[in-house]
This record gives sequence, C-alpha cells and structure tokens, in this order.
Amino acid sequence: MSTAQAVEAVFRIESARIIAGVTRIVRDVGIAEELAQDALVAALEQWPATGVPDRPGAWLMATAKHRAIDLVRRKETYARKLAEVGRTLEDVPPPAEPAEPDAIDDDLLRLIFTACHPVLATEARIALTLRLMGGLTTQEIARAFLASESAVAQRIVRAKRTLATAGVPFEVPYGADREARLASVLEVIYLVFNEGYSATAGEDLLRPALCEDALRLARVLAGLMPEEPEVHGLAALLEFQASRTAARTGPDGEPVLLADQNRARWNRLLILRGVEAMRHAGIGPYSVQAAIAGCHAAALRYEDTDWTTIATLYGRLVALVPSPVVELNRAVAVSMAQGPEAALPLVDALASEPALRAYHLLPSVRGDLLERLGRPAEARAEFERAASLTRNESERALLRRRAERL
Repeated sequence: MSTAQAVEAVFRIESARIIAGVTRIVRDVGIAEELAQDALVAALEQWPATGVPDRPGAWLMATAKHRAIDLVRRKETYARKLAEVGRTLEDVPPPAEPAEPDAIDDDLLRLIFTACHPVLATEARIALTLRLMGGLTTQEIARAFLASESAVAQRIVRAKRTLATAGVPFEVPYGADREARLASVLEVIYLVFNEGYSATAGEDLLRPALCEDALRLARVLAGLMPEEPEVHGLAALLEFQASRTAARTGPDGEPVLLADQNRARWNRLLILRGVEAMRHAGIGPYSVQAAIAGCHAAALRYEDTDWTTIATLYGRLVALVPSPVVELNRAVAVSMAQGPEAALPLVDALASEPALRAYHLLPSVRGDLLERLGRPAEARAEFERAASLTRNESERALLRRRAERL
C-alpha cells in the first residue's frame, strides 16, 4: 500500500471522529469538515517524506484541532469563542495524543444528532450523515442513490448552511426533545439501509455498500447509546435483514423470493448478532420489526415460519405506527397463517389508500393472492400493473415473468 493509499484509508476510518472533535471547537460542521480535509492534505504532503506516524489517527486529529484553534483565535470574537471552548487552552500546539475515548464518543454522538437534525429535509439528512459519519465522498453518495454528483453536492452545501443559519447547537438533546430527535437519527439510518436492501430505482435490486454503511452506523449508535432500547431494536432489525443479502439475488442479479431463498446462504453470524441486540431491544416500532425479522431468521425452512406470530406482531406494529404499508405486510402474514381468502379483503380495503396508489407491491401482493385462489387471469393483470409501477429493473423483470407464467 502506498503512503497516499494509507492516508486515504486512515482518513476514511477516522474522519467522523475528527470532524466531531473539531466541531466541538468551531461549532460549525461545515467549517469542521473543511479543517478535517486540510489535515488530510497536510498528511498527503508530509507523510511521504516523514513516513506514516505510529498513531496516524491521532496525528490527523491533532492537526485538525490545531488549525481549528488557530481559526478561532483569528476571529474577532476570540474572547467569546474561547470561553465556549474552555478556559484551559494555552498558547501552545495541542498534544499529539487523542482525546479520552469517552470525549470522542460524546462528540460522535453530538455529530450524528446534528447531521440528522429535523430542521433539514430527509434527503439532506441522509446525504449529510453519509458524508460526515460514513466518510463517503460526494461521488460515492451520488452513485449509491443514482443522483447527479452536482445535485448531491448542492444538497450537502445547503444542509451545512441551514444548520449554521438555524444556529443548531452541537449537543446531544435531553428532555422532551430527545425522543423526537432520536427518531430522526434512527429514520435516517433505516432509510439508508432500505435503499441498499431494496433499491427504489436502477437495474440492481441491492446496493450492498449502503447496507454496510447503515449497519455500521447502527452499531456505532448502539455503542454510543447503550441505554436506548429502540437503538438496539434498529440494530437488531438491520442485522437480521442483512443476514439474507447473499440469498436475495440469483447468479445474474435477479431477485429471489423469500420462499425460494437458499437459507444455507443466510449469514449466521449476523443472525446471532441480531439475537444479541434483541436482548436489549424494547417494544417500539423498530424493535417489533426486529422481532418479525427474527421469526424469519429462526425458521430453518420456509415451511417452518411462524406466520401466526408474525401476523400478531404486524398487528402490534400497526397499533404503534398506523400505516397502509404495514397493513399490507400484515395482510401477507395473515394470508400465510390463515389462507389467501382471509387476506384478500384486507388487501382490497387498501386499494383506495392514496399512499399506495403508485406502490407496486399492492398489486403484486394482490396478484399473489389471486394466483393462490386459482384466478390466473386476474392475477396476471395485477402482476402486469405492478411491473408498470416499479422503477427497479430487476423487480420489473421478476413481475413480468410471473405474469407471463400465468
């Protein structure tokens, strides 16, 4: 590995900690990221001549913090800013050693709550979180979401500007605000994972890199907030879901339905991690979804799936977060537990839901029920409609095959 490659690798691993540590000094995530990038440039200039330091992460952190302190001192509001940073700064360079682990963890927690602040639109929160916490480049984020690089760059710039203009504090919320702010953080991680697990558009069903980024963020958050049951619930859900990734597509990338998946290809280590996370989960929406995913993971064969329990859990989820999508999932579970004739009225009742009007899984589920009820012509029409609604090429091909088979 060349020195430049070593620098890039270290920075990818340490960037979130560096940005978090610097943000505590300058109180602006945009400026903090620029200073972290300055430290990266300094490393690219100096390390080829001096060699990679024994503690490269500490070197980058110290360099970025030193530049942050210099910036604060150059500002006209030096005295006020110095009071915010602390009264212990001396007129000497910062130590090369990293901060205490607990302080680094606190800063990371502040950073993720800042990046996921509700003042930002959902797309902005996702892009900024992947940039600051995931260490992804603008190009990588654009490629993952099939967006133009310029659009993603503008989204990130606007997000930083919004945070600065709104004066969003660099802190972990407490009290009444905490639950809502944590829900925003969990939503971002969940949405990132889902886009990787079932891509909404493009040719590929899966984008594994996004799943990995979301799973890593969920694990980091669980380590930072060990007393929050829903954080563990989300981590468990993502572990269980990620365990199936290898079995969800065939050799040519075509989708493989749950009933047809080779469960020997499910990742048992991730399942065990999901089981362990469930020990600390609670009774919130992510924890209930994790329990449903855990039921699937516990079944060694599709025929062994405990659909009665899954249908009951979906009923509990509907009570927590009323949603036509959750109702549709519950109908699927009811069809497996009690038969398609019990589920079809539930699905038909959702046909008028505005939120499902362009949702391809509604006609897809209805087509499956009609096929099982021996009504092939109607089923074919539903699969064809579902194929026309999805923007994912792999799913469209699968639905068309199901229609043609009928």
